[in-house]
Amino acid sequence: MGANCEALAAAGANVRALVRAGSAAPAVVALREQGAAIIEVDFNNEAELTKACAGATCVVSALSGLREVIVETQTRLLQAAVAAGVPRFIPSDYCIDYTKLAIGSNRNLDLRREFAERLDKAPIRATSILNGMFTDLLTGQAPVILFNFKRVVYWGNADQPLDFTTTEDTAAFTAAAALDATTPRFLRVAGEVATIRGLQAVAGAVSGEPFRLFRVGGLGAFGTVIKVTKALMPTTDDVFPPWQGMQYLHNMFTGQPKLEPLDNARYPDIRWTPVREVLASREQVLA
Repeated sequence: MGANCEALAAAGANVRALVRAGSAAPAVVALREQGAAIIEVDFNNEAELTKACAGATCVVSALSGLREVIVETQTRLLQAAVAAGVPRFIPSDYCIDYTKLAIGSNRNLDLRREFAERLDKAPIRATSILNGMFTDLLTGQAPVILFNFKRVVYWGNADQPLDFTTTEDTAAFTAAAALDATTPRFLRVAGEVATIRGLQAVAGAVSGEPFRLFRVGGLGAFGTVIKVTKALMPTTDDVFPPWQGMQYLHNMFTGQPKLEPLDNARYPDIRWTPVREVLASREQVLA
């Protein structure tokens, strides 16, 4: 939520941040410092949500969680926006193109698809922002570029184009879309489209040391590993267990959710951050 609030405020919007009652003080303070008016609400109370949405021109959802949050809580927020007469709604998607994926290939994206079905039936204009993978994850959270071992790990084809966009660039684009009354149902952006070989070259150039490619196996084998990993793990409420990240990478490596056509040029004032710049910032911090 923080990045969206900051980007909206920077774009000149009057921002209300809806937070759960009793939310952690540091997070609330940060939102307030970003220029947002803080409104504590009970997300299970549609009347409170409706009152909080009154007078808004667009509701931008930044909810994160499993089905209870992405489908049920977000549906209550949607219903409140409709009841309050808000003309537009941006759901909490911010991902690869789940509309092109088979049901069952990614748990978290299936939840977004389920909510989208409800959203498309609601009397409100909706726009989903699809941005691929957050580039920021390449600095360590996504097990693709292994800096300590000077390896770039992948499954399948090293020349498959992949979409990457930083969190800040996604927030800036979302802010521009929220202030644009003419947006279509989907907007697709990528700060950079890179292949595994491209990531190898950039990582080597930034670090000054050569990186080698490590192909673990084909996509069929990767799918089997995901199934085994999921079966061996206990039931958890974790939004991003290891197998969920593996599903996301598998989706990307298939090429099926590739974002096209890209809408980067819709808001020409946005400067898109390349992968090189993100990796360079990591190297500077380590130095």
